Amino acid sequence: MTIPDKIKGYGFAFLATVSMANVYVFSKAALNELSLYQFGFYWFGLAIVWNILYAVSTGKWKIIRRLGKKEYRILFVLGMIELFGTILFFMSIEKADDPAIMSFLQNMVPLFVILMGVTLLGERFTVLQFSGMLITLTGALVTSFTGNISEKGFFVPGTGLMLASTVFQATTIIISKKYIKNLNPGLLATNRSVYLFLTAFILMLVKGESFLLSGAALFNVSFGSLLGPFLTAVSMYSALKFIEASKSTIIQSSKGIFVIIGAWMYFRTIPESFQVIGGIITIIGVIILITARDYKVKVPSLAKASEGRKG
Repeated sequence: MTIPDKIKGYGFAFLATVSMANVYVFSKAALNELSLYQFGFYWFGLAIVWNILYAVSTGKWKIIRRLGKKEYRILFVLGMIELFGTILFFMSIEKADDPAIMSFLQNMVPLFVILMGVTLLGERFTVLQFSGMLITLTGALVTSFTGNISEKGFFVPGTGLMLASTVFQATTIIISKKYIKNLNPGLLATNRSVYLFLTAFILMLVKGESFLLSGAALFNVSFGSLLGPFLTAVSMYSALKFIEASKSTIIQSSKGIFVIIGAWMYFRTIPESFQVIGGIITIIGVIILITARDYKVKVPSLAKASEGRKG
């Protein structure tokens, strides 16, 4: 039985969502024991292994033969953007008390995607889009609020780092969607891991970090790297081949719910009730943002089709 492309797309998007949710949990567990450099060395080194095994077993590695100068330039640009975005991402996880809060803040990505469209393409906001932006921002503010300004300050640790990371992630989404037909999802995932692994390796040598790690840390980076740099990346890029980036983004915006469950099971931590409410508000904001953007695209096309029928 042939599976429709849309079902494949939704399936990959959901798989990416669940996998990414687990990344927050296992990366936090690993970072509790390892420095950021040690973490990056093992996390992305193992990710390269998973990606190579996948490429060899499926024959996807042959795409390298067809790459030209243009494709290598794209891979370089994506690699550099992913390098900074991912470093900021894991720095925020390292500083955060509860990874679930950071996962909700990542719902700012679609907001930045739309803002980039306005800045770079000269697009205009609709009232509905603007409402979605305000709701998403409101949810982010509520989620990142510490609950005690006098003692802890306004924002929870890691908030600024995660918001900076979302800007880089939004840029990656825009570029990846444009060139996804020319570049295999596995290749994009491997490219990202190579840049991050080499950077971590160099920094470990410069800082004189130890290459030894405990059994628990090895388990967390092994399982986490299988879910994150490999499964999440491949699933996310694969989803973009079958469905619009907007639909994939809506599904992935719910990952915070899965992170809450995983963080409670692994660390016995749970965000404050108002932070969970804030996270749900960001999901609502994302849905409004994406729905408004899709509606804005469809209405002009329908109008043009109507004019064509009149002629």
